[in-house]
Amino acid sequence: METDEGEAVGSLKRLGLSEYEAKVFIALQRLGVATARDVYRHTDVPRSQVYGAAETLEERGLVEIQQSKPMEYRPVTLDEARELLRERFEEEQEMAFDYLERARDESPRVDEEREDFWTVKGHTTIDSRIEEILSEADDRVVFITTHDELVNDETEDRLVELADEVDVYVMSRDLDFLGRFDGSDGVYCVETPEKVERDDEGGRFVMVDSDTVLLTVLGDDGDETAVWSAETNFASVLVQVTEGWLGDYIQP
Repeated sequence: METDEGEAVGSLKRLGLSEYEAKVFIALQRLGVATARDVYRHTDVPRSQVYGAAETLEERGLVEIQQSKPMEYRPVTLDEARELLRERFEEEQEMAFDYLERARDESPRVDEEREDFWTVKGHTTIDSRIEEILSEADDRVVFITTHDELVNDETEDRLVELADEVDVYVMSRDLDFLGRFDGSDGVYCVETPEKVERDDEGGRFVMVDSDTVLLTVLGDDGDETAVWSAETNFASVLVQVTEGWLGDYIQP
C-alpha cells in the first residue's frame, strides 16, 4: 500500500521534524529549487512560517539556501536525507537509552514489591521473553504450542541446545511442530493429551523448572498476548496444576 502525503508528514515528524518542516521538505522534493513563495503556493504552510522551517531544515543539513533575492531553497538528495535522519535517530536513541540505563542503575529496587505476574504483547516481544526465560533453566523445560508457526527457528534451536543440559519436553497436537525435533537427542516429544487441549484460538505455554511459567493466547485477529511469572505464588500454583495435568508425561 502506497504512503500518502499525510502519512509521510507523520513519519517525518516521528523522525524529529516539525509539521511545517516536513511539509516544506516534501514540497522542495517536488519542486527541486524553489523560493518561499513557490513553497507557500504548493503547501498549506503560512508563508511567514516557510522561512523559519527552511532555515531549520538547513541547520539539520536537509536543505541548502542560495543567498539571492529572493532566496532560493534546494533539498539534499533523498539518500543524503535518509542517512542524516538515520544518524539523528540513532544519536537520539543512544542518548535516551544511556539516560534510562543510568536511571535504572541508580534507582533502588525492592523485589518484594514486584507484581505477581506480567503481561507482554506481540509475537516478537514474546519470543524475546521466552528466550530469556529459557536461558534460566536449570532442570526442566516444558514447551507446549497449539500452532507450529508460533515457534520461530531461534526458539527451536534453543530447545535443542538445552536438551544437552536439562530435560526438555515439547508438546503439541500439531505434528508438524513435533516433527521439527525428529532426531534431536534429549528432546521428549509428546502429543498434547486431550485433557489439556485448549478451547480458545490457541497459543503457547512454557514452564521452566518449578518456578517460572508463561502462557499466551491468540486474539481473533491473530495478535498474541502473554502472561508470565517467576518465583511467585502465582507461578507456583500454575506449576502444580500443570504437573497434575501432565503427571503421566513429564518428570516432576
